[in-house]
Amino acid sequence: MDASDALGLTTVELTFIEKRVEHWIRFGQPVSDKVLDKRRRLVAFTPGSVFGFIRWTANDYGTVVSCFDVVRAVEAGAAFQTVPFVRPGGELLLDVSGWPKVRRVLEEIDAIEELGLHPAEICPDHWCVLNGRIAANVASRPYTRAMHKAWLARKRLAS
Repeated sequence: MDASDALGLTTVELTFIEKRVEHWIRFGQPVSDKVLDKRRRLVAFTPGSVFGFIRWTANDYGTVVSCFDVVRAVEAGAAFQTVPFVRPGGELLLDVSGWPKVRRVLEEIDAIEELGLHPAEICPDHWCVLNGRIAANVASRPYTRAMHKAWLARKRLAS
């Protein structure tokens, strides 16, 4: 058991091997960042925080894996889904594979950031709906400031 386990943190192993393996965080706010060696890092997230995790792998013939996951870190002892390189796992809000689907998610993130919003702080339901729309191959509904305002009001009422 390491310190992050004792604190109930969710850890993500990031790897960078040029032109072979690239795992990185697209958005989210890790509370720690530990260098393991020249190619690997371990970042940690507090329970309830949301992050976007990209996994890309290639071989001599081209891309082998292209995945994007939006994960919410869970409390210690809570149920979770397993996600490669994420320990112990988390609540998967979005899980897509294949470059065309990953590109759609990246475009959605860019649009959210253009609104001046941080993708980790928007309504988690938006990621779930986007996941379903991508799976069904239908157009997604863009996230708006009005949707965000409604989400913030709903959050205030729940607390």
